Amino acid sequence: MQKLFIVLPAYNEEGNLPSLLQRIINTMEHTPVSSYEVVIVNDGSKDKTLEIANQWAKKMPINVVNHPINKGLGQTIRDGLFTASQAANEQDIVIALDADDTQPPELMPRMIQQIREGHDVVIASRFQKGARVMGLSRFRELTSVGASWMFRILFPIRGVRDFTCGFRAYRASTLKKAFAHYGDDKFIDQEGFQCMVDILLKLRKLDVVFGELPFILRYDFKAGESKMNVTKTIKNTLGLVARRWFE
Repeated sequence: MQKLFIVLPAYNEEGNLPSLLQRIINTMEHTPVSSYEVVIVNDGSKDKTLEIANQWAKKMPINVVNHPINKGLGQTIRDGLFTASQAANEQDIVIALDADDTQPPELMPRMIQQIREGHDVVIASRFQKGARVMGLSRFRELTSVGASWMFRILFPIRGVRDFTCGFRAYRASTLKKAFAHYGDDKFIDQEGFQCMVDILLKLRKLDVVFGELPFILRYDFKAGESKMNVTKTIKNTLGLVARRWFE
């Protein structure tokens, strides 16, 4: 039986984290793994996110990684995936999802099953049949669709339509291989939201088998405003495209 590591990058999520953690507890009661551990990376939150994480560590297996100052999503997801992959055995599974309670942890058993069926990376996709997006602005939706088509055309990866969603399951051995190949600080070296794209672009060079599952993104469940600066993210993503295209 495999152990599951659940990575949650968190910045100012006091209004969302308790609900998500309770949903994880409920889901894990019916998930066929030997054990699990939640890795919460608090990225310099100014609210009670860190306090809540430490409180919930008394109720469930949580490892809190704390950034005293905000470092951005890139550094936060890097530290979470690195911490999990270092603690994991080759056969274990690592799942990362947002800490804002917009992505359903109830999907994790199906993601685990796809890993067991032979996939190395499984993405919760907004572009598979049956997927829906609730509560997101029309502009954000169109931006996501445009990004999907751009990357499918410029950097096609078999089995991948959603390049930007951070809700993913990884075979632990795949993460170990990537960190060893690129270096601990080079595998994930983008600061902002474009890091999620760059992870896939780097993994595509390592003979990785990708798959997707449809999911329902519930932005209407989110407490508080989005942390994403859309204009900055678009600019940084286009810069990443230019760099990777000429490599």
